[in-house]
Amino acid sequence: MSSAALTGLDPARTMPEDREAATLAARLWLPGEGPAICALRGERLIDVTRAFPTMSALCAEADPAAALTATEGRDVAGLAEVLANSRPEGRDARLPYLLAPVDLQAVKAAGVTFAVSLLERLLEERAKGDPVAAEALRAEVGDLVAGDLSGLRPGSPEAEKVRSVLLARGLWSQYLEVGIGPDAEIFTKAQPLSAVGTGMDCGVLASSQWNNPEPEVVLIVAPDGRVVGATLGNDVNLRDVEGRSALLLGRAKDNNASCAIGPFLRFFDAGFGLDDIRRAEVTLHVQGPDGYALEALSSMRQISRDPLDLVSQMIGPHHQYPDGAVLFLGTMFAPTEERDGQGFTHRDGDIVSVSTPKLGALVNRVARAEACPSWEFGAGALMRNLAGRGLLGVFR
Repeated sequence: MSSAALTGLDPARTMPEDREAATLAARLWLPGEGPAICALRGERLIDVTRAFPTMSALCAEADPAAALTATEGRDVAGLAEVLANSRPEGRDARLPYLLAPVDLQAVKAAGVTFAVSLLERLLEERAKGDPVAAEALRAEVGDLVAGDLSGLRPGSPEAEKVRSVLLARGLWSQYLEVGIGPDAEIFTKAQPLSAVGTGMDCGVLASSQWNNPEPEVVLIVAPDGRVVGATLGNDVNLRDVEGRSALLLGRAKDNNASCAIGPFLRFFDAGFGLDDIRRAEVTLHVQGPDGYALEALSSMRQISRDPLDLVSQMIGPHHQYPDGAVLFLGTMFAPTEERDGQGFTHRDGDIVSVSTPKLGALVNRVARAEACPSWEFGAGALMRNLAGRGLLGVFR
């Protein structure tokens, strides 16, 4: 594990700018008890686990925001002290710390939902995961994407015409198929309960030489398909692995600590809804232990498919999720600037911040996946824990 100190964990930066109006839920580890579902009221964390044993159960409510607001609970901690104890270094096991704010939900992701990400996937594929070869191809393929693809609506008649032209030129690709074709790429990013929360280390395989963060908005979807809220995520990606073959997507995406979600769930209510997601501007900041710094902005206005279209392709009569699901909406972030003589890739100790005003900031430190704490608390452990606390009978 890197020895670089994780910074940027304070209430003012972690919470949404309109925090007084936001309906926020968190998951907290309570020593001697286990995971707790908490309402964030002011800067206090209020344990409501007796009413909602899992975040999945809360998200399945007819109106999660109203249900959370109406539920009384016990004050267990202040946000500042919990954030301070959520850092990997110096954590006091006797004190609470934050977890990823999802539990039993399936963790899904949509790929190639922005023209820029389409360009980068094409480069990875044609360069077979070699970042030097990808740079040489960038201008050629970039002109294609910028000129023909960026304004297309996937699945439209115009997109089908471009598809025919590209097929004739021998330029068709599996990434173009999901980028402008009728069917979105929806894949499993991580297993339920495996995501890490803000303050934790996020993992990159030691064998990867070309990788990057993917800052994204994450939708919270109830079992019946309703979108009930949102949070932030980092869909950590191994570009050299996926570039070798799309069939290696699981190896590129689903590794120990490779999925970060948080800091909180913000439920939809009268003051916050799906249109806020459609207008969101997501900022990525990377600070390296060597002084390297990178900042980029992603606008959800540039997404090629509406978020509700992506949700409908994930859940419906064709596929059900009885514990609900969370859906990463994709990223337009595609770092290409030089770092150590090649395009961007992570270094141990990078501090990655994903933020947007109405969802706050998710902050993680990069470490080798093999060196991050092992994932040991799965669904079986959760059920045993809840049973031991007498909470299984609370489920409605």
